[in-house]
Amino acid sequence: MRNTKPKTKSNTAKGNRWVKHVAETSEAMDLEKGLFKGSAKKVAAGLKKSVMASKRTKGTKFQSAMSMLNFFINRGGKGLPQAEKDRLERAKPELRKVFGKEEQGAKKVAAKTNAASHRNRRRKSD
Repeated sequence: MRNTKPKTKSNTAKGNRWVKHVAETSEAMDLEKGLFKGSAKKVAAGLKKSVMASKRTKGTKFQSAMSMLNFFINRGGKGLPQAEKDRLERAKPELRKVFGKEEQGAKKVAAKTNAASHRNRRRKSD
């Protein structure tokens, strides 16, 4: 069982400072200001441009770009309206496209879907 603390004002403020600190001091890559404000295609293109220019990324360039997008969605953009989150989620497949990864992503989704339907059929027959 997970030990979770109830959210208090100090916990929340500390968490917000942590996100700000990571965003300001991260060695991952430098992002242009306002990068996450554009369309899904512009976000994907901007992330690719940033990672390709950076010498400080870990893993593959694609992994670094996707990590930055996920970081912003999950932490940095915590207070974003749902429409903004949806737009940023649409940037994920666009990012796969600009890196030439769309087929791999589609195959993984298809494999998961097939495995889930196989499990469901097996359960129904039991």
